[in-house]
Amino acid sequence: MPTSTEEQIINLIEKSQRILLLPSSPPDGDSLGAALSFYLLLKKLGKESTVICADPIPETFKFLPTIESISRNFGGAEDFIVTLDCTTAEVDTIKYEVEHNKVNIIITPKKGKFGDKDVSFHYGESKYDLIITVDTGDLQQLGKVYEQNPEMFYSIPVINIDHHASNGEFGRINMVDITASSTTEILIPLFEQMEAKTSMKLIDADIATLLLAGIITDTGSFQHANTTPRAFGVAAHLLDLGARQQEIIKYIYRTKRLSTLKLWGKVLSKIKYDEAHHLVWSTITAEDLKETESSHDESGGIIDELLSNAPGAQVVLLIKEKDENLVSVSVRTPNKGANANDIAHIFGGGGHPKAAGFRVKGMGFYEAENFIINKIKEYQEGRTDVSGMAHMQPAEIVVPQQIVQEPKKMQTASDLRKDPLANIQFQKPEVVPAAREGGEDLLLKDFRKRKEEESKRENRIEDMTKQFFKPKSEMTVEDVLKSAPGEFFTVDDNEIS
Repeated sequence: MPTSTEEQIINLIEKSQRILLLPSSPPDGDSLGAALSFYLLLKKLGKESTVICADPIPETFKFLPTIESISRNFGGAEDFIVTLDCTTAEVDTIKYEVEHNKVNIIITPKKGKFGDKDVSFHYGESKYDLIITVDTGDLQQLGKVYEQNPEMFYSIPVINIDHHASNGEFGRINMVDITASSTTEILIPLFEQMEAKTSMKLIDADIATLLLAGIITDTGSFQHANTTPRAFGVAAHLLDLGARQQEIIKYIYRTKRLSTLKLWGKVLSKIKYDEAHHLVWSTITAEDLKETESSHDESGGIIDELLSNAPGAQVVLLIKEKDENLVSVSVRTPNKGANANDIAHIFGGGGHPKAAGFRVKGMGFYEAENFIINKIKEYQEGRTDVSGMAHMQPAEIVVPQQIVQEPKKMQTASDLRKDPLANIQFQKPEVVPAAREGGEDLLLKDFRKRKEEESKRENRIEDMTKQFFKPKSEMTVEDVLKSAPGEFFTVDDNEIS
């Protein structure tokens, strides 16, 4: 009997044939990368898999492999069947017509007559025998797929794979790792275990690229606080498997449409500050989208620009008008103190301590904005550890207490052999003997050697970062400075006309 979560997932996939894959909504690089990589892997295993996303795919992610396989149309998990008993009559023609919110099915008999008792109703066989949700904290994040088919998630087994601390563990099997940088990071050991069990090479260059896209987008290209040494190691491993890192960087970070730039400028020009509550926010209205000729999916990345323009802020918000009486909010808490996940929970949302989101329904945009801001002010006022913005308050002056020093004790060679690094701050002649003529003292050599090793350990992550972002063309800093701006920033010519 399977014991580990990975084994349980693999066992359930083996028993299933028609699998529905659901990324969270609105989709991002992590949810799309996770869903599509699973889609490609299941195809290799001979499974019938379908990817459904309730919201449109942002233009930024249209380069992802097999992105065209995602559908927005979901006809339900089961067909509704109308059965007509033809024992007493024979059918000549069948047609239907739509009248307002009704469908009239018109059956003309060739002979005889049909009655009420001749008609019966039932559901057909379920279209899916397994559901896999990825990067989804709760079922409401699946949008209309869940809202219009809630019963489906109780009648069909659900595998829930996610990295959000707010995950509700709604699945029959829940694989939730809140220490992972992204959902795609969680999938890699699972995929490799499936490779080992099937003796098949499953992770190809396309799957590796999709998995890496999830890590890069969720870590903000390895700049966010959720970047870990494990994330770097996994990313390097995906490069070895053929992931196209430069392709991801090009389309996500170096290519911006003219309409996107206009929208970003509009949002940044509307930044609002509340110094008393250490709150910074901006808004995107339907009028802003119309004026800049942009769409909702072009707002990705703006929240990070707000962060860079609000040093010292404890809560940063981007409030977006998604539809009539529907507002979507992204929350960031860049500094210590405020918790984005706690703030999102006030409104029924969730996420991570540093990044979260929620929606507000049933209010006009400006009414919702005031409601949200007032609630977050109350949250800030209720906290006992609220401190001012770093650039707006003087530094605290601490008067040092007088320290009574004990007489220095001479350190012997025997003491150093027990713990050579215990007292390296005392580089006095009585601790580190002068070098002998013709060569340095062995103790001094050992001390320097240990300091070099310690320095190497401290710089490990920095070295990994430099190595990871080092272009394949081995460009130097001098090459970058000589490069034309167009090599790093491109605009679709069709957008300018």
